[in-house]
Amino acid sequence: MARRGGGTVAGTGQQGRRRGQRAYIGSFTEAGGPGLTVADVDTTTGALRPVFATDAVVNPSFLALSPAADVLYAVSETAEGAAVAFSLADPARPEPLGAPVSVRGASPTHLAPTGTHLLTANYGSGSVSALPVGPDGGLEAPSAVLPHRGGGPVTDRQAGPHAHAVVPDPSGRWVLAVDLGTDSVWIHALDPATGVPRPHGETPLRPGTGPRHLALHPRGDRAYVLNELESTVTVCRWDASAGALEPVGETPVVPEESPGGDTAAPNFPSAPVVSPDGRFLWVANRGHDTIATLALDASGDVLGLRATVDCGGHWPRDLSAHPGGHLLYAANERSGDVTWFTVEPDTGLPRRAGSITMPAASCVVFA
Repeated sequence: MARRGGGTVAGTGQQGRRRGQRAYIGSFTEAGGPGLTVADVDTTTGALRPVFATDAVVNPSFLALSPAADVLYAVSETAEGAAVAFSLADPARPEPLGAPVSVRGASPTHLAPTGTHLLTANYGSGSVSALPVGPDGGLEAPSAVLPHRGGGPVTDRQAGPHAHAVVPDPSGRWVLAVDLGTDSVWIHALDPATGVPRPHGETPLRPGTGPRHLALHPRGDRAYVLNELESTVTVCRWDASAGALEPVGETPVVPEESPGGDTAAPNFPSAPVVSPDGRFLWVANRGHDTIATLALDASGDVLGLRATVDCGGHWPRDLSAHPGGHLLYAANERSGDVTWFTVEPDTGLPRRAGSITMPAASCVVFA
């Protein structure tokens, strides 16, 4: 595997591949990770085969594809905070479209393209930044930085706002920003003319839950907010016509007698994934070191914890589903691997199928 501009081992220049045959893996370079890694995917078995890596960006801990899948975006999760765009003209060898661009926020942990802008959630400064996207997919200096305000009762984690995820809704009108520090989801409206976000409202969740990430139901009318500080998921109804989010219930993501439950050692859930058919919600649990499978009813309002299985390593920072819906991938940060699972179609339960070594792994996306 090549780094710093070297050649790829395999796969260079292959075009016309079916979606899901290539994976992009982010990792923390300051913890020994390779940076951005490209891997070929066996779409039957789930196996990954790394073909290229570059450490051109410091701590590319979260990645996202442009709507056309021709540009890959990465945060640079540092105190200074930056984002970078990579051209995928050669999908097996991403090339930076210019230098990293400051997000004018500290420690960005998540990002999402909206077409006209790239949005970042800045954990350290508790804000959302909007970076204009140029004609080639490259990034410009932020046109807006939206600060969150407030805090929560867990004083060592919630002394101030900590925006952790930013998720555009399917209507293209709104952005849902999940803030661990304020125990709330901030709703920002996208200006229909410019695409620049502006504050619209804030939905409070139960104090001390520490919301971290959010996944939308395939119908787009339910949101599942994963809480880092209490090992639960909050079910919300989402009204895109009004930009309104309504919490309707909570469900635990680990058994009560297990680590992270009522009586045991801490667990810090990291990432929720909804199956493409809307029947299951999968959650990565750090500390408990498991993947939880929750069954959803037809309405999407009622969840039940079906089972947890070992994540294949330690500290699963991210969980990703292959576009086909039959494979799951856990980026196990502290054990330094990416483990994949096949999904039993009737029960939704994952079964471990393999893994590769990936120091300080943090994120997996598919193209």
